[in-house]
Amino acid sequence: MIGIVGGSGLYQMDGLVNPTWREVTTAWGSPSDAILVGELGGTPIAFLPRHGRGHRFSPTDINYRANIAALKSLGVTDVISLSAVGSLRENLAPGTFVIIDQFVDRTFERAKTFFGAGLVAHVSVADPVCRRVGDALEAAAKTAGATVVRGGAYVVMEGPQFSSRAESELYRSWGMSVVGMTNMPEAKLAREAELCYATVAMVTDYDCWHTGHADVTVDQVIAVLGQNAETARRLVREAAPRIAVRPAVCPRGCNRALDHAIITPPASRDPAMVARLHPIAGRVL
Repeated sequence: MIGIVGGSGLYQMDGLVNPTWREVTTAWGSPSDAILVGELGGTPIAFLPRHGRGHRFSPTDINYRANIAALKSLGVTDVISLSAVGSLRENLAPGTFVIIDQFVDRTFERAKTFFGAGLVAHVSVADPVCRRVGDALEAAAKTAGATVVRGGAYVVMEGPQFSSRAESELYRSWGMSVVGMTNMPEAKLAREAELCYATVAMVTDYDCWHTGHADVTVDQVIAVLGQNAETARRLVREAAPRIAVRPAVCPRGCNRALDHAIITPPASRDPAMVARLHPIAGRVL
């Protein structure tokens, strides 16, 4: 099953068969919304509105753990994350789709792990994006007619305010490609849940560093997203069957990420934490 995390326009697409909204609860609370489950070209699909329908949750208030746990509980194996971002590079103009390969996490008010006291794990996120899913997204974006760039670093800020000019220039000096507010800790949690994860970052603006463009506004973001909505839907339709052809073991090791991650020995594990984590880490527990 392919999980898609993104905006409301994505689940309003032709070809979605037997769509059903499903309420899901997890040990970490409720996800942002019910999850729309159906089939797209014969591939099982689960759509999760990241901010909830009607955009009810700010980036800080999203329950990222519940979102990923809910997708995992439905049988999702691969996650496509679609995210609006600001460009930090001249060549990444509004309307560009960037297939991200790295993240820098600058968030500070979000729960970032399923593990904790009584059962500790250290999962590698050296390569946080699944190359196989990224390859499928790149091919799908080209087929869908998107202007697409493969590779780039996404710096995730806490928000909900947009960047100051000094912050924007700082991120540029670090070599970042885009800035946004939503893909961390989402990507880290997907790795802990052993899900293959990749991001399509949809550029809506030049943040505030570009002297030739006005500072970013909500109206500007919404306008560009609206212009790209059908392209994004075509991308998802093209990507789903490509991603569905998957090996038993991901070449990047995404679905074996916990093999050497748990450091608490069995005798020292809190039984309550073991039970809580079973939907996420039952394979190794």
